[in-house]
Amino acid sequence: MTYPLTAVISDLHGNRPAMEVCLADAERRGVRRFVCLGDVVGYGAEPRACLDAVMARVSGREEGNGLGALEPGLCLRGNHEEALLFSAEDFNPKARAAIEWTRAEVGRDPERADDYWDFIGALEPSASDDRAMFAHGSPRDPLREYVVPRDIRDTEKMDALFRAMDRGVCFIGHSHVPAVFFADGTYFVPRGLDAVHGPYDLGDLEAVRAIVNVGSVGQPRDGDPRLSYVLYDGQNVTFVRVEYDHEAAAEAIRAVDELPAFLADRLAAGR
Repeated sequence: MTYPLTAVISDLHGNRPAMEVCLADAERRGVRRFVCLGDVVGYGAEPRACLDAVMARVSGREEGNGLGALEPGLCLRGNHEEALLFSAEDFNPKARAAIEWTRAEVGRDPERADDYWDFIGALEPSASDDRAMFAHGSPRDPLREYVVPRDIRDTEKMDALFRAMDRGVCFIGHSHVPAVFFADGTYFVPRGLDAVHGPYDLGDLEAVRAIVNVGSVGQPRDGDPRLSYVLYDGQNVTFVRVEYDHEAAAEAIRAVDELPAFLADRLAAGR
């Protein structure tokens, strides 16, 4: 069976302007399936809009906007969904303030609140299909472990991560920094001004395993404010960077008294 062209997205963080540009770009490129690696909410000012869009796309239902019927995808639980459901006590004060506000915001629409909570509550922290594993944080600790470029020097950690994988490739988010790590100790970070990096053929994943960090749609942290996501066709990975109106997203945050201004200010710097 042919693997559908899949957009792997992560860390939308309630940023509707970034989300809308990302989804429109992916659809223009012929994507037939969406996989979201979690953290749909947190930090940003429009969590309900982001939940609505993700719920519609991973269900595979037609939205009446020219998409046609997508193939069913999946959404994972990130640490921000976990905090929303349970507790944000281990978050820093700014992130905790955003979660407390988001929890109230998700319940604000009485006609949709149950749908949102049912969806969030059913999310799993990791999943696999016939070609790939997906996790929010890492294959070893799907909710909380960060994987960043400097980890390539920590051979003990990297060996443990690759041992935890149940497929030849694992897609992750959480750190908001796009990169690809191979089990042979090599890695690369897609950088530059090009909108598209790749496609990169992952090769024989039975022999050389790979961990792909897709970056962040709603809060990039690699010094590039453009949103980041990945296209995957079952063999090749393409990184996509797209400009969006980060000032509109920042203004939406600043309009909410309960959200720290720092969460708005960082969007322009991509940090």
